[in-house]
Amino acid sequence: MSTPTWNRPALPEKSVLSTADTEELDVISLGRRIRHLRKAKSMTLDDLSQAVGTAPSQLSLMENGKREPKLSMLKALAGIFEVGLEELLGAAPATRRAALEIELERAQRGPLYQALGLPKVRISSRLPMDVLESLVGLQGELERRLNEQSATPEEARRANAELRGEMRERNNYYPEIEKEASNVLRAIGHAAGPLSHHEVADIASHLGFSLHNVSDLPHSTRSVTDLKNMRVYLTQSERSEHSTRSVLLQAFGHHVLGHAPPSDYAEFLRQRVATNYFAAALMMPQKATVEFLQRAKSARELAVEDIRDAFAVSYETAAHRFTNLATEHLGITVHFQKVHESGIIHKAYENDGVNFPMDHIGAIEGQTVCRHWTSREVFDVPDQFSAYNQYTDTTVGTFWCTARTERSNTGKFSLSIGVPYVHVKWFRGRDTTERSASTCPDESCCRRPPLALQRAWAGQAWPSARAQTHLLAAMPQGAFPGVDETEVYSFLAQHSGDKQ
Repeated sequence: MSTPTWNRPALPEKSVLSTADTEELDVISLGRRIRHLRKAKSMTLDDLSQAVGTAPSQLSLMENGKREPKLSMLKALAGIFEVGLEELLGAAPATRRAALEIELERAQRGPLYQALGLPKVRISSRLPMDVLESLVGLQGELERRLNEQSATPEEARRANAELRGEMRERNNYYPEIEKEASNVLRAIGHAAGPLSHHEVADIASHLGFSLHNVSDLPHSTRSVTDLKNMRVYLTQSERSEHSTRSVLLQAFGHHVLGHAPPSDYAEFLRQRVATNYFAAALMMPQKATVEFLQRAKSARELAVEDIRDAFAVSYETAAHRFTNLATEHLGITVHFQKVHESGIIHKAYENDGVNFPMDHIGAIEGQTVCRHWTSREVFDVPDQFSAYNQYTDTTVGTFWCTARTERSNTGKFSLSIGVPYVHVKWFRGRDTTERSASTCPDESCCRRPPLALQRAWAGQAWPSARAQTHLLAAMPQGAFPGVDETEVYSFLAQHSGDKQ
């Protein structure tokens, strides 16, 4: 099985801390190299000081990374040690011990170590190697655990923004995941039509998994995969059978795509998006879906609800899948939104230049969308059964959007797909007479109350705000945010028959 780019190899563990600036770290490494080369020449500090005409105390500061040598001094040292200047400046640590000493010195100068209030360990040749290894290892593990636990909503938004940027660059199309999904479908002989539950069971068997419906699944999970015994546990979805099918396929995705436990929230998010993509590529195979879309485009009858009905998936899944294939195979740029009835964006994607609201770090999720956009207007439409279509004139051009609303346990959401005016000719619903105008981010568009209301109520209203506590709290800790590992492990032990 090939290794897709989503399955990125684990990066080497950081050298303890990366918060110190690069210039300081280079000085530390340089000092250690000077010390190593001096000792290799069997020279004392006094010997070297006489050779270069500098006090031993100054050389000691250089070797300890506390003073940056001038270029003339570096040239003199390189001549004495009989090495090139480039080698003196850029050589890797000569030994494992030298590398560890540099890592420990960096750690002790970093803010984490200083915040602990611990005395600094004097690094010398008399420090035992096993102690050095332990100190460096402890620092690395401490940083890893703190990083794992300290993800804030802002960091989550940064990770979202970074991932969305990558998706935009690739037009939300990942051929390596398409290939993996195609291989699985070929193995079970699926050719066309909706992916049945029987075929999902065939996929499980092909991958070596057995499926188990249970009533005591840990409350923080949608499924649990037992890799030791190759079992997937899930509970029957109360929403629909389509949801159960998606959950299973996403669980298989982690296995097929070779995911390791995520090292941080960004990797967790990346893996979740990848498995969602994988599941959609199984339920709506690329070849069949592209052929379906191309026929609809030729007939100028593109519609998300037709994709939903043809492949027996949810509207949201069909909309996501359309964003995967529209640009790559139809030449259509597109944007997608999932917006809560409060106006808050929960999910978004674009490669068509639409001006989504965003904060200073480029995050869209959590922002309030313009009241005049289709994704907000649809909530006030009497007919909630049919798709609502609208043209919106914005500061960056005119866009046509189609939207529907769906209810969930957290309220009503709108799901919308939009395209620039140049592409509307391919879509059913292009003949709509609904039209709106938005000048956002200009506050006068919809964020500032009309003048008459301001005059009547400014200073006379004191709303009691609904506290959005999730905006203040840190992200749930753990490799899988919000998942109680003790609960999961106890569940697996009980169901596998282990008595540990």
